[in-house]
Amino acid sequence: MLFMNKTMHLTHAAVIAALYVVLTYFAAGFDLASGAVQCRFSEALTVLPFFTPAAVPGVTIGCLIANIVVGSPLPDVLFGTLATLLGALGTYALRKRRFLCSVPPVLSNALIIPFVLRYAYGIPDAHLWLVLTVGAGEVIACCFFGQLLISALLPVRGRVFQGI
Repeated sequence: MLFMNKTMHLTHAAVIAALYVVLTYFAAGFDLASGAVQCRFSEALTVLPFFTPAAVPGVTIGCLIANIVVGSPLPDVLFGTLATLLGALGTYALRKRRFLCSVPPVLSNALIIPFVLRYAYGIPDAHLWLVLTVGAGEVIACCFFGQLLISALLPVRGRVFQGI
């Protein structure tokens, strides 16, 4: 049984990572994956630690791979992945509070990514403006789409996230 739990945990993390990469690549096609105005659809997956701890490494590894695939500079690869990891850990910590669990990814990205945009991409916008634009994209992805994802998965969570 222990082997099954580890296998399911790894499988869930891998599927979540793959989904994160695909959704980020899709957003990049619309120039929404990075920049001052961004809305990564993949960030909605940062609410999945509400259901399973496997989502924490899943979204983190997915973000790392996605940032490399879309050609992000090294500071974005590192600190963007860190922002997603911190958001996923915050979601897991608040997993008992459905409507609060989507807030940590918004905060971590709104606080970290503006520095990445300024120093890795050379975007000269005012820092507060970058906090607001990144934060707004995260609210759309995490609070709106993330809560829709939770609503869609709640009825089937026992079947989808079984075994871990």
